[in-house]
Amino acid sequence: MITLENKVALVTGATSGIGKATALALGRAGAKVVFSGRREPEGEATAALMRNAGAECLFVRSDVSSEEDVKALVQKTISCGATKRARMQIE
Repeated sequence: MITLENKVALVTGATSGIGKATALALGRAGAKVVFSGRREPEGEATAALMRNAGAECLFVRSDVSSEEDVKALVQKTISCGATKRARMQIE
Protein backbone atom coordinates (compact mmCIF):
# COMPACT_ATOMS: atom_id res chain seq x y z
CA MET A 1 0.00 0.00 0.00
CA ILE A 2 1.34 3.42 -0.96
CA THR A 3 1.49 5.94 1.87
CA LEU A 4 1.24 9.62 1.01
CA GLU A 5 1.30 11.08 4.50
CA ASN A 6 2.78 14.58 4.66
CA LYS A 7 2.03 15.06 0.94
CA VAL A 8 -0.46 17.45 -0.62
CA ALA A 9 -2.29 16.40 -3.77
CA LEU A 10 -4.18 18.65 -6.16
CA VAL A 11 -6.89 17.04 -8.29
CA THR A 12 -8.99 18.94 -10.83
CA GLY A 13 -12.32 17.71 -12.12
CA ALA A 14 -12.86 15.77 -8.91
CA THR A 15 -16.60 16.16 -8.51
CA SER A 16 -17.27 13.00 -10.53
CA GLY A 17 -15.74 10.15 -12.49
CA ILE A 18 -12.01 9.51 -12.61
CA GLY A 19 -11.16 12.76 -10.83
CA LYS A 20 -13.41 11.87 -7.89
CA ALA A 21 -12.00 8.33 -7.72
CA THR A 22 -8.46 9.73 -7.82
CA ALA A 23 -9.15 12.22 -5.01
CA LEU A 24 -10.70 9.48 -2.86
CA ALA A 25 -7.76 7.12 -3.47
CA LEU A 26 -5.20 9.82 -2.63
CA GLY A 27 -7.09 10.62 0.57
CA ARG A 28 -7.20 6.95 1.56
CA ALA A 29 -3.44 6.81 1.00
CA GLY A 30 -2.96 9.63 3.53
CA ALA A 31 -2.46 12.71 1.35
CA LYS A 32 -4.05 16.04 2.14
CA VAL A 33 -6.23 16.48 -0.93
CA VAL A 34 -7.16 19.80 -2.48
CA PHE A 35 -9.65 19.13 -5.23
CA SER A 36 -11.70 21.23 -7.57
CA GLY A 37 -14.66 21.17 -9.86
CA ARG A 38 -17.31 23.47 -11.24
CA ARG A 39 -20.28 21.94 -9.41
CA GLU A 40 -20.37 22.96 -5.77
CA PRO A 41 -23.03 20.49 -4.53
CA GLU A 42 -21.10 17.54 -5.97
CA GLY A 43 -17.84 18.92 -4.58
CA GLU A 44 -19.28 19.24 -1.09
CA ALA A 45 -20.69 15.70 -1.34
CA THR A 46 -17.25 14.37 -2.34
CA ALA A 47 -15.64 16.29 0.53
CA ALA A 48 -18.12 14.72 2.97
CA LEU A 49 -17.28 11.24 1.62
CA MET A 50 -13.58 11.90 2.04
CA ARG A 51 -13.91 13.31 5.56
CA ASN A 52 -16.13 10.41 6.62
CA ALA A 53 -13.34 8.09 5.44
CA GLY A 54 -10.83 10.02 7.59
CA ALA A 55 -9.18 12.02 4.82
CA GLU A 56 -8.14 15.65 5.16
CA CYS A 57 -9.44 17.62 2.18
CA LEU A 58 -10.43 20.98 0.79
CA PHE A 59 -12.90 21.51 -2.03
CA VAL A 60 -12.33 24.61 -4.15
CA ARG A 61 -15.02 25.51 -6.66
CA SER A 62 -13.16 26.45 -9.82
CA ASP A 63 -13.22 26.28 -13.57
CA VAL A 64 -9.83 25.35 -15.04
CA SER A 65 -10.63 27.37 -18.17
CA SER A 66 -10.45 30.52 -16.00
CA GLU A 67 -6.91 31.77 -15.33
CA GLU A 68 -8.06 33.57 -12.17
CA ASP A 69 -9.73 30.41 -10.83
CA VAL A 70 -6.56 28.39 -11.46
CA LYS A 71 -4.39 30.98 -9.71
CA ALA A 72 -6.69 30.91 -6.68
CA LEU A 73 -6.70 27.10 -6.68
CA VAL A 74 -2.91 26.94 -6.70
CA GLN A 75 -2.66 29.53 -3.91
CA LYS A 76 -5.09 27.55 -1.75
CA THR A 77 -3.10 24.39 -2.42
CA ILE A 78 0.13 26.11 -1.40
CA SER A 79 -1.54 27.34 1.80
CA CYS A 80 -2.30 23.69 2.65
CA GLY A 81 1.39 22.87 2.76
CA ALA A 82 2.39 22.27 -0.84
CA THR A 83 5.41 24.13 -2.16
CA LYS A 84 5.68 25.71 -5.57
CA ARG A 85 8.52 23.33 -6.45
CA ALA A 86 7.04 20.21 -4.88
CA ARG A 87 6.75 17.04 -6.88
CA MET A 88 5.05 13.85 -5.92
CA GLN A 89 7.04 10.65 -5.91
CA ILE A 90 5.22 7.37 -5.65
CA GLU A 91 7.48 4.45 -4.95
